[in-house]
Amino acid sequence: MADGARWVLHLDMDAFFASVEQLTRPTLADRPVLVGGLGPRGVVAGASYQARVFGARSAMPMGQARRRCPHATVLPPRFALYQALSHEVMDVLRAASPVFEPVSVDEAFLEPPELAGADAATVAAFATELRRAVRERTGLPASVGAGSGKQLAKIASELAKPDGSRVIPAAEQDAVLGPLPVRSLWGIGPVSGEALRKVGIDTIGKLAATDAREVVGLLGSAMGSELHRLARGVDDRPVAPRGAAKQISAETTFDTDLTAMTAVHTAVEKITAAVHRRLLADGRAARTVTVKARTADFTTTTRSETTAFASRELSTLSAMARRLADTAVGEGGVRLLGVSVSGFSDALPLALFDAVPSAQGWTAAPLGGADEAAPPAGGDEAAPAGPQGADADEFGADGPEVHAVTTEDGAVLLGAGPTRPGSEEAPDPERPWRAGDDVQHAERGHGWVQGSGHGRVTVRFETRVSGPGPARTMDAADPALTRAEPLLSWRPRSAGQEPGVPDGQSETPAQH
Repeated sequence: MADGARWVLHLDMDAFFASVEQLTRPTLADRPVLVGGLGPRGVVAGASYQARVFGARSAMPMGQARRRCPHATVLPPRFALYQALSHEVMDVLRAASPVFEPVSVDEAFLEPPELAGADAATVAAFATELRRAVRERTGLPASVGAGSGKQLAKIASELAKPDGSRVIPAAEQDAVLGPLPVRSLWGIGPVSGEALRKVGIDTIGKLAATDAREVVGLLGSAMGSELHRLARGVDDRPVAPRGAAKQISAETTFDTDLTAMTAVHTAVEKITAAVHRRLLADGRAARTVTVKARTADFTTTTRSETTAFASRELSTLSAMARRLADTAVGEGGVRLLGVSVSGFSDALPLALFDAVPSAQGWTAAPLGGADEAAPPAGGDEAAPAGPQGADADEFGADGPEVHAVTTEDGAVLLGAGPTRPGSEEAPDPERPWRAGDDVQHAERGHGWVQGSGHGRVTVRFETRVSGPGPARTMDAADPALTRAEPLLSWRPRSAGQEPGVPDGQSETPAQH
């Protein structure tokens, strides 16, 4: 590689949620694990590689995943623990490179200045050391890819999974990219992928070989030009921290004015879903929803609503947007609709929405009941007018779409409601313990609930430090058994240490 040539690295944690569960609950190591909603309409937030062998994956309805892998252990998500470990990983990456860009809870880009102009062997050694440092700090596996830009580094890390590294020198990038499916490129979703497939473009190599003008005609000017450049391995997007936006918004101008409120509601739900994807990727929750409506005569009306508590629930944000649309839309047709969220909080979601089957596919509803008005979850919502198709919003000028915190493989999952021990949710008095709860016993130490019922509870007493531990069944009302912080399954508290403060810290990583 020529002097000064660029090397971008992408680190991605392997099956992050499930790997954390296997690490902190050692009995589950090398066993199929599904993380997600436990109800009949729950959604998979993460699946271990052992479960993926059977076809289970993130974003899949939990019932379907359990049918494919009936022997999997199903656990509720522990987002506070995942966030704490994410902070540990990011600290390692910051120390490794001053040029650092986190893009989700479990992945980040780096561009170490010391690697500029380095040969592939030097970059490979750096990647190996980075993976070692992450495992030493957290106990978790990670994969690292390296290439001449973000796109190639991301693809390289996918090729390196699980628990590996892959370096793609500039001289080899065409051979690597060429045979890959065109959907491997950021910004190509189902709609644009189908548009390309219809004209025989099903690989990155074919896209690169297609005349740029034809690609622009199919996908639109901005999106088509950028994707054609990426297909040819041209990617000069910088690695840089993302600034905290004051609002997140999306809007659509329609080819034909909307005249029915049912059509307005449908459009608002789709636009809100696009905003929700970016809200999750941003890592925050919002208190304020604003709807903008522009009529055929270019009269613009905005309406806002602010709640007492910030939310990242798609159903909550969509319901607010629909109510606002009812008052923002007047007589006559609507030529433009927009939705924005603001009033941000850094609070993380604590559970998943249930998924509810409908004629349109799987839609989102809060745990405990279906919401008939719930909008579709994920997919190609919020299609802008014009030939660029429904997934143009996934590839902005500031780079690739960043994935939600509640995702393992880039799929958008939805956060709602408390599930972790110690939350305000009152437990069933007949079943005070739920499978997956973290508990502490006065004599046996930290453990997790494997099952309960009929006044009894079975607890597996183990942590990352202890290794696989014994299971004990006891009286569910045993006063020696109390709820515990999930973080203590990864880093147990030392004798005499104040509650809530892990070893060697004045605060938990989640409070950084």
